[in-house]
Amino acid sequence: MALGFMQRKPDSGLGNIHASPSAPGRNIDWVLMATQGALSVIGLLVIYSASHSKTPPLGTHAYGYFFVTRQELFLIGAVLTMVIVMSFDYDWWKDRSRFLYGFSAMLLVLVVLLGAVSGGANLSFNVGPLNLQPAEFAKFTTLLSLAAYLSEDNSDELPYHRFIIGLMIVGVPTALIIVQPDLGSASVLVAMAMGVMLVAGAKTRYMFMITVLSVATVGAAVLTKVVNQYQLRRFTAFFHQNSNDPKLANVLYQGRNAIRALATGGITGKGWLQGPITNAPKDIPVQWADFPFSAVGEQFGLIGCAVLIGLYALLLLRIWRIAHLSRDLLGTYLCVGVFSMILWQVFQSIAMTIGIMPITGLPLPFISYGGSGLVTFFALLGLVQNVHMRRYR
Repeated sequence: MALGFMQRKPDSGLGNIHASPSAPGRNIDWVLMATQGALSVIGLLVIYSASHSKTPPLGTHAYGYFFVTRQELFLIGAVLTMVIVMSFDYDWWKDRSRFLYGFSAMLLVLVVLLGAVSGGANLSFNVGPLNLQPAEFAKFTTLLSLAAYLSEDNSDELPYHRFIIGLMIVGVPTALIIVQPDLGSASVLVAMAMGVMLVAGAKTRYMFMITVLSVATVGAAVLTKVVNQYQLRRFTAFFHQNSNDPKLANVLYQGRNAIRALATGGITGKGWLQGPITNAPKDIPVQWADFPFSAVGEQFGLIGCAVLIGLYALLLLRIWRIAHLSRDLLGTYLCVGVFSMILWQVFQSIAMTIGIMPITGLPLPFISYGGSGLVTFFALLGLVQNVHMRRYR
């Protein structure tokens, strides 16, 4: 009888529903899923605390639940998107990578020509109450296309001609995003390309080439005045943080108050909704989107910041683990690309808050307000889960 019990096939844990241990539904990484969920919940708390008392442009009344309610709706849409991405084998997504890449490139061209202007940049399409940012969608499609192309070669070293073609795959959307101009999102694509190509076996001089080309592209954009004055003032303010130049006043005002909020939080913080800078009507404009880490620091202190960074570290550790468990190079490259994008974006968002990097407006993944970014990161983690769920052939 005991022997019969030992020989019984394992079931799915769902009553009478039986499934093979290699069935995709049995292989979801729940630690990764829980970490992602915890970050999203923290994001809702931070968005409400940073926006509920702010005075809107018309000065009639506070925003109240406006932004957090919208973020909850975005979160529902993000979860549905992630489920769709997880439902199809990532080879299915690979087969459609060229179409998705071409579609996203078309959107990037259209947003430059027809997009809504915000801060002097053509970043999004206004679709009713929604602002859709093609640059966020391009993170998903560019990674998918690059990983699909590089996975066709199983050699340990990335040949030069394949490196050049891979560089072109990333270069087209990156150049179109710089033209918007959105240097922050462009830097995320560059970080992703460097991560994937490094794992694919690119030589050190190839990585140096990516760096030089990226700097040269930005330099050309500045010289040809593609990058507007607002973007340039952000860089100027970074190198002159103690300046009294009135032209830099708005940029320096945000950055200085963000640092003040972090500094006054202490070890344990002032408590949720108790931060005098975070909850002031105008101290840090658009804090819920651009500087959410300062809200965490003021309200929850050093401990809260450490917990948040710890959750990101756990998220990245699980993604790296799945990259090692992947059944093929395609899955590995997809995971490495997601790892690189999240690592760079988290670093840049926190670094600009504490004043060691220029202000780029890059959102803090899962924490910052914004539907396009939230949906994109859920879709990217859907790809990672997809690799884990189908790691058995």
